[in-house]
Amino acid sequence: MTAPHTKSPDALARLRAKTDADLTRLATLEPGTHAHAALRNEIVEDNLNLAIGACTRYAHRADLREDLRQVAAIGLIKAVDGYRPERSTDAGFLSYAIPTITGELKRYFRDHTWAVHVNRGEQEHYLRLVRARDDLGTTLGRQPTDAELARRLDTDEDTVRTGLAAGAALRTDSLDAPAPETERGAERGSRLDRRGAPDPGLDLVVDRESLRPLIAGLGERDQRVLKLRFWDDLTQSEIGDVLGLSQMHVSRLLTRAFTTLRAGMLATT
Repeated sequence: MTAPHTKSPDALARLRAKTDADLTRLATLEPGTHAHAALRNEIVEDNLNLAIGACTRYAHRADLREDLRQVAAIGLIKAVDGYRPERSTDAGFLSYAIPTITGELKRYFRDHTWAVHVNRGEQEHYLRLVRARDDLGTTLGRQPTDAELARRLDTDEDTVRTGLAAGAALRTDSLDAPAPETERGAERGSRLDRRGAPDPGLDLVVDRESLRPLIAGLGERDQRVLKLRFWDDLTQSEIGDVLGLSQMHVSRLLTRAFTTLRAGMLATT
């Protein structure tokens, strides 16, 4: 959606009068007819400037600019469809359209832009803090302190800090994004690169659990030979001395045990 051209105050006044007259005529047409659809589309196109204007308060969210304009346009369409000329105030369609469009934008922020779920009360508190911070920043020419925000919203500093902390859930950074210089120091790469590497010990866990029943299926002497070799860390000669066997006999026992365990492991994969 593109922004309409800026209009002079007189042109805007004429457009508002035309819109109110068109909406009064629209109410007399049968919905679903060609005449109704054509006039409805004309009213929406005439008033796209309202949708664009409602997005200006969120100009700091450049990443959402197009999405917000589309949402605002939906709000404008809902305003056109929901407006009842017989219930209008002196301000006409304008007094109905702006709250409708703004409400649609607020719902979008509440329901679609938070990366982590935050309850509605905390979301609205954070948005009030942002508006107060922007207003005070414009007045003061700098970022306001927590104490100044607390006075502006008639609350305490802890509540301000809690509300601002909730804003951390609004957006999350990709782990593949380059780490900031303050985090990275002399290292390069993304945050993910600095969060460690796969633990090779995890594969050993699987192997150990697979071997456990296979070892339990060996004979008692084979199990004891394996224990002396790998748990007690004895050499083949030392194992032979313990069991009264030659080093060559111990070697054959280990080879037989390894062959049996290897066959069992391959059969389970």
